[in-house]
This record gives sequence, structure tokens and C-alpha cells, in this order.
Amino acid sequence: MTDELFREDASLLECSATVLAVDDAGVVLDRTVFYPLGGGQAGDAGALVNEAGVVLAIADTRKHKERPGAIAHVPAPGAELSAFVPGTRVVARIDAERRSAHQRFHTATHLLCALIPHPVDGCSITAAHARLDFHMNEPLDKDALTAGLARLVAEAHPVRHRWISEEELDANPGLVRSMSVQPPRGLGRVRVLEIEGVDLQPCGGTHVANTADVGDVVVTKIEKKSAMTRRVVLGFAEPAAG
Repeated sequence: MTDELFREDASLLECSATVLAVDDAGVVLDRTVFYPLGGGQAGDAGALVNEAGVVLAIADTRKHKERPGAIAHVPAPGAELSAFVPGTRVVARIDAERRSAHQRFHTATHLLCALIPHPVDGCSITAAHARLDFHMNEPLDKDALTAGLARLVAEAHPVRHRWISEEELDANPGLVRSMSVQPPRGLGRVRVLEIEGVDLQPCGGTHVANTADVGDVVVTKIEKKSAMTRRVVLGFAEPAAG
């Protein structure tokens, strides 16, 4: 299994690690700061650097399909892996700009959930934009939502995570807002993300430490995807990360 350091501290940009395996899925480490694709959030990119200074570019990060609990660091196309055999000591270093964009957008989607009290049936968070699909048929106002986001950002609410038992979650089913992604079961506990006074729901993604760190996020588009689905797309007021 890979020790998921990002679950407890999303501000970590690098860590030391040891290569456990290399296969078609990618490079598996014993510990990592790289977040794997999941919960609607894109995987991290970055690099692995061995003790000789050889750099392996990582284009994406995924949960390993054949190794339960392992995370696969996906090399960039054409990358040479001979310097990263099992047992190799490396520094795992994420793309800080990409991670920051993910954190800001992911936190912003939680703010959006506070503004739109309807179930979520789709989510996508990238470095360029974020979107949430809400199960509803009422109209939404783009300017009003942008103003609401700006207010919650300016109020500087602390953002933190904690763990609750599966029994606590079962006793509070209203905590689960997503219809499409359910919290993982079988571990005995569930990670919840709390924006103080604003939002509380299960989430395994990476977030900023305070809503003030979200910065200028705007609603760029609202779409009617079906009779009961309204899609809200978010962007940064300043140029987004690549």
C-alpha cells in the first residue's frame, strides 16, 4: 500500500519515498504527496528524482487497478524508467501550480454546494476549471452565484478535515451531497471536509486552509443538461494554471 500523505496535509509539495514496483500502470511508491484521480478531482503531475539526480516526469496519478491501496505515478510518454527500479530512493515532487489550482477549485465547489442546496450528480475539478452538476430544475443566476462565492471567500472561513466513523455517517445521511460518488466503505472511518459555518460533507480531495485562499473564482457558465440537471462551471478571474 502507498501511504497517502496528502490526506492529512495537502500543503506538502514533496516527500522522500522508495520505489516499490514499476509496471504498465506506472511507478508505485511506499509513500507519496501525489493525489490520484478520484472524487472528480484530477490527478497530480510532477516529477520523481532519484539520488543521482535523474528526473522522471510524471504526467498523471491514478489508483492502481490491480494493487489495492497502491497509487500509480504515470510517467510522461516515452520516459525512460531504467533508473527507477524497485528499491530506488526518490524525492516525489508535485507540480505546485497545478495542485494549488485543484485546491482552490475543489474548495470553491464546496462553497457552491452551500449556495445551491440540491444533490450533486456530477463533478469535475481540473487546473483550468471546475464544474458541478446539480439535481434540480430551478433556474440559477450566474451573477448571484459569483457574488455569493465572493462573499464566502471574503469571510475567510477556516477549512479543515477530520475523520468520522461509518456509523456516524450512517446516522447523518444528509452529509452525503453527491449522488454519483459515494464515500469509500470498509475502512471503518470516513474523511469529511468542514468549512466552518458553511459546509460539511465527506470528501477525500485536497483543499486550501481558508476560504480566503480560494481567491477570485467566478461562475463562467450555467447549462441545462437535462430536465433535472443544471451544470455550473467555475473559472478563475485571473488566467488559470495549465
